[in-house]
Amino acid sequence: MEKSTNNQSRRSFLKVTSLTGGGMMIGFSWLANLLPNEALATAANANDWVELTGFIKITPDNQVKIFNPNPEFGTNVMTSLPMMVNEELQADWSKVIVEMGDYDTPRFKSQFTGGSRGMAQGWKPLRTAGATARMMLMQAAANEWNVPVAELTVANGVVSHKASNRSANFGALATAASKLTAPTNVELKKNSAFSLIGTPQKNKVGKDIVAGHSLFTMDYKHEGMLIAMAIHPPAFGMTLKSFDATEALKMPGIKSVFDIQVYKDGYKRAGFDTRAFNKLVVVVGNSTWEVMNARKKVNVQWIPTETTKEIVAAWGGQREEIVPAGLESTDEHMKQMYAMQQKPAKLLRKDGDPETAFSKAAKVIERTYSAPFLSHNPMEPISCFAHITDEKAYFVAPIQIPEMMKQNIVSNLGIPGDKIEMKLTRMGGGFGRRAYGHYIVEAGLISQKIKAPVKLIYTREDDMTNGIYRPTYMVTYKAAIDATNNVTAIAIKGGGIPEGAVHENRFPAGAFENYIAEGWEIPSNITIGAFRAPGSNFIASAEQSFLDELAETIGKDPLDYRLELLRKAKANPVGKRNDYDADRYIAVLELVKEKSNWAARPKNAKRGVAAYFCHSSYAAHVVDVTMKDGQPVIDKVVSAIDCGVIVNPEGAVNMVEGAVVDGIGNALYGGMRIEKGVPMQKNLNQYRIIRHKEAPKKIEVHFVQNNFDPTGLGEPPFPPVFGALANALYKATGKRLYNQPYLNELNKS
Repeated sequence: MEKSTNNQSRRSFLKVTSLTGGGMMIGFSWLANLLPNEALATAANANDWVELTGFIKITPDNQVKIFNPNPEFGTNVMTSLPMMVNEELQADWSKVIVEMGDYDTPRFKSQFTGGSRGMAQGWKPLRTAGATARMMLMQAAANEWNVPVAELTVANGVVSHKASNRSANFGALATAASKLTAPTNVELKKNSAFSLIGTPQKNKVGKDIVAGHSLFTMDYKHEGMLIAMAIHPPAFGMTLKSFDATEALKMPGIKSVFDIQVYKDGYKRAGFDTRAFNKLVVVVGNSTWEVMNARKKVNVQWIPTETTKEIVAAWGGQREEIVPAGLESTDEHMKQMYAMQQKPAKLLRKDGDPETAFSKAAKVIERTYSAPFLSHNPMEPISCFAHITDEKAYFVAPIQIPEMMKQNIVSNLGIPGDKIEMKLTRMGGGFGRRAYGHYIVEAGLISQKIKAPVKLIYTREDDMTNGIYRPTYMVTYKAAIDATNNVTAIAIKGGGIPEGAVHENRFPAGAFENYIAEGWEIPSNITIGAFRAPGSNFIASAEQSFLDELAETIGKDPLDYRLELLRKAKANPVGKRNDYDADRYIAVLELVKEKSNWAARPKNAKRGVAAYFCHSSYAAHVVDVTMKDGQPVIDKVVSAIDCGVIVNPEGAVNMVEGAVVDGIGNALYGGMRIEKGVPMQKNLNQYRIIRHKEAPKKIEVHFVQNNFDPTGLGEPPFPPVFGALANALYKATGKRLYNQPYLNELNKS
């Protein structure tokens, strides 16, 4: 068995509290057992030490509650994370109650859903918490029965002593257990002994979702609550000059119209402190309908912004970010990016002598790929409840990273951190959009101004025209081919607005003796943010499309060529910074080759393959496409994933299926066009997303079976879908696709 140690300190791993009326509450701080003292915690890079907290609550009437710390927006963490706890706790899973823990930094050290990190971060700490609670319950029973702990067993929430035929449920032992000192060392199960982890489990809150129970911020109600909506500039590069609310204030139900400044002048932004427009006009009234109508009556004057500089203090450093003036447009962006591709760029990595290899090449293949801004479009538009009083600042917020909002709230609302209270609700989608909590500050400022509880609501149009888009990108891949048809060098050069997507140390780095990667960025006043598998979602499509075309050029099967390159990188890796495991990469390709019956090929459909590594996991897809009336029909997708141990297979399959559908939809249809600073797609009747009938007819999901600790799954299956689809479409149409969305390019004459 694996040993796990609980280090006792101010950041103690375990806290045991007796509950009024009996019972106990066991709190556990994720990763605190990895911090031997406060000095190490302070010295460590914040990114390396992620702390999350949850609670096990056991009452005398034998209720077992596991409080889940991670915000939930469809990744099923409210089932999979408690499963880790209960694997070691060994309560009766069918009776365990799972609840969402509210924002609580003293207790929940890091509440973060994003980056596909939750499972990896919770793997040992959560199991340790469950094992610790189980040991304390067993010790309480041993003390009461005067028997050795070693003679006790636990199953389905009952501690038993076979020799004396005695048993007690957790509830009967909880009060006594809460008075014991937590053990400093507990043994964790070997993977082979798991009884819950690895078994398919239904969503613990699935019935509440289906029944339409109030789980979302949009549902939240509070006595005396008012409704607020903001008016933001009609274009990026514009700001507020003045407004006249005379007519709006005459309308029924309207309480106030005023302007707010979201971030104070000179505010140093943290990593997720992003907002498109800093000065807003706010309309507050009794109902949503009244406020929506009154907004139309406010006469607002806008003026162009000036170029500004902002300080971003995040990720262990500080940088200056330029926000240029001007009304930007998609066509101009494309010209700017093409121009940057012709200029010298920042060297990111260089192996061997690629310049000489290209100069001596018998043939050079060069292809350029691009992708537009993408809007997140979560099903539930942005909303937030705030009630700011002298006693506390209370929020009900759908936010992916609540603790990263604390600095923002303290600085811009002038509220002490210990007065912040936040209830975390289920989110109706996120995909990175709800990592950016400017709307929490906006709601707080509005409540502070009107001295009343308020719910801020964004319409779909508000959200889609408010930025935080996936950046727009461009990259060029080049390959040098010698007279014997061998690839002698690879060059990658690319960037984006306002950030690039080249991951210089990922495959095919390490597979070629001569390799070079370069990058550039263009500042913009169009705000961007994390979008499911940030950066990877574009670069994977370009990389995997190029590898397919390269394989065809040199006369090799595209899947076998990838395997050939990876075996070369495994046997004789080039460079020392390759961030992937070639063996695991090979494993997903071999699995998808087997499960798709790659060699046989379907009779009617055409197929494409792609594989990619990101968020510590490996994913490969084979996509089968047929053309009907000139439009693609996705017949089947076969997926192979290596994300280590699968905690909940049912949830894991759902995650992959969702990523496949989402990836195909964005690849075929997604795109936000900007003209003179104005977003052209303002609602879903203009912004094309995938429809039910366009989803794959069948999706098969297969997992590589191994004993690696769990790694990411929410994001890794997403990026390679783009490339697999593009490669399948080429086989079906004879046309290589270089610019997303693919359907636009495919339908061009």
